[in-house]
Amino acid sequence: MIDDLFPSRDEKKTSNDEILNTIRIDNSITNKTITTDEDSLSWARQAYARLKAQHESTILEKQSLDNNRSTLPPEREKIKGAHVTRLSSFNQETGNPEGIDDLVPPQIGQFDSDFTWSSEILAAKGLKFDQVTIEDIDWLTRLRRGLQKTRQGLVTQLLDILGDDPLTPEAVDDLETLLLRADVGVNATDRVLSVLRQRMNEEIIDPTEGIRILKNELKNLLEEPIRVSGKSLLAPNKECLNIWLLVGVNGVGKTTTLGKLANLAVRSGYNVLIAAADTFRAAAVQQVEIWGKRSHVPVISNASINADPASVVFDALNAAKAKGTNLVLVDTAGRLQTKHNLMEELAKIRRVVNRLAPEATVESLLVLDASQGQNGLNQAMAFAKTISLTGVILTKLDGSSRGGVALAVASEAKLPIRFIGAGEGIRDLHPFSSFEFVEALLSGN
Repeated sequence: MIDDLFPSRDEKKTSNDEILNTIRIDNSITNKTITTDEDSLSWARQAYARLKAQHESTILEKQSLDNNRSTLPPEREKIKGAHVTRLSSFNQETGNPEGIDDLVPPQIGQFDSDFTWSSEILAAKGLKFDQVTIEDIDWLTRLRRGLQKTRQGLVTQLLDILGDDPLTPEAVDDLETLLLRADVGVNATDRVLSVLRQRMNEEIIDPTEGIRILKNELKNLLEEPIRVSGKSLLAPNKECLNIWLLVGVNGVGKTTTLGKLANLAVRSGYNVLIAAADTFRAAAVQQVEIWGKRSHVPVISNASINADPASVVFDALNAAKAKGTNLVLVDTAGRLQTKHNLMEELAKIRRVVNRLAPEATVESLLVLDASQGQNGLNQAMAFAKTISLTGVILTKLDGSSRGGVALAVASEAKLPIRFIGAGEGIRDLHPFSSFEFVEALLSGN
């Protein structure tokens, strides 16, 4: 069961040197401090046993329902057969011929390193083992796997640099090169190393402490623009209309991201509407409509060639107000910040929004492809100068070894990262957590 996919950000109550070594939990079975790997493994096993039992209970309930359906009278069997035919047609139409498995709730997997690592992260965030959900484990597993390419190029070299001896100035210089190669960015790298060098002047820093300092500084870098924004988590306000404009260049995954956001919002209990305002790209409207069908979200569009995007938004806002919609997601044309006419279209859309829905909460979210590394950062910097951005959605982390660009976006573009995508599935988009991201980035293989 999904309680809320836009949860309140749980502030970690322990210091970073306790993250994976000392985790406090309090539940009906045990009230102690996890100080060893055995304790951590025991906590994970309790969580797994509970989730496994829930999963098996769900299967039994489904089998019982299926058995009841198998005794349907002939006329009901005809209706059931027609439904199966329609479902097959839907899968083919949406380009999902193998079925809509990504719309089915995640399943409990094996008790493996992904599960135990995910359990450690959830415990570190203050959850009890009986509060863990399959959705929690599923997302953290996807995130860790999505960052595998970045982690493989970073962690192995990091451990080689730190070695077993106390940190030296030469090791810090090597660390600087490593972070820059990972697209962490100049500003972020300078901040992290300045803290390390200052601490080295005060005391001897062993490798374990060095990693702790690195994690802490990276997390602070990612959190800073989030704190400045005043919104620890970006979620629609159910008390008013919310309008989220998705912008960015072609090929970064704007339309796909919009479809995933729609699904995420629907699963969180919001009423959603999509405005297909990318009227310049061939088949863009059809792609949006397919995503809308997958999540049962209405789509407002104009089938005319090169229709006015602002008029589509105009119609969408009127429809949203009439239906009492919580969230309007606006797909916009891919554009370079140097294209004046396309940038002017964005300004026109904003004028329509301000005139029709002055009371609405408006977000302008830049969609960035993580695989573009520093080019993605340059896009963020340029767009931020041209239009008023309120956040970033980072996509395609799973296909890139440049996940470090998230730190560059936060430290140099000064933009909060609001969501990250770590896969092709409809569930592979999630609200951003700096703690989860850094731990997944530096979790080892």
